[in-house]
Amino acid sequence: MSGPQRFTLRDATPADLPEVVRLVRELADYERMLDEAVGTEDDFRALLFGEKPLLHAVLAEVEGRVVGQALWFNNVSTFTGKPGIYLEDIFVEPGHRGLGIGGAFFRHLARRAVAEGWTRMDWQVLDWNEPSITFYRGLGAETKGEWLGQRLSGQALRDLAA
Repeated sequence: MSGPQRFTLRDATPADLPEVVRLVRELADYERMLDEAVGTEDDFRALLFGEKPLLHAVLAEVEGRVVGQALWFNNVSTFTGKPGIYLEDIFVEPGHRGLGIGGAFFRHLARRAVAEGWTRMDWQVLDWNEPSITFYRGLGAETKGEWLGQRLSGQALRDLAA
């Protein structure tokens, strides 16, 4: 009988791009949105490692294999006049959940925010994803129920731009 699996967190490198794309697609499949996951390795190369990186990736590894990731970028609170972290994606493969990886991602990002003098972390969760909602409540997160997410995309975005 083997002991508990140990994991490490590290920043992604360009060599990790296939894993980043794989995990984005696994998250999209879990969220029933796989048809919307059209980003390519080249897209993520530009986002993560381009001249002006717009996205950051922290990976979790077990025995040298990538099993989870947190993708984030800076947002800004005009009320505080300070940046924050917007966690775009967090995903841990189902077979590696329960090892503490999700909590480690959140602690890692919280430490970074505090060290930088940033004021908050924001993210969204689908209303049907009770396991994640319960996990987030355990971290001390609160639902911003009075705020309704809005999005312009596709043809509506192009129409408004015209």
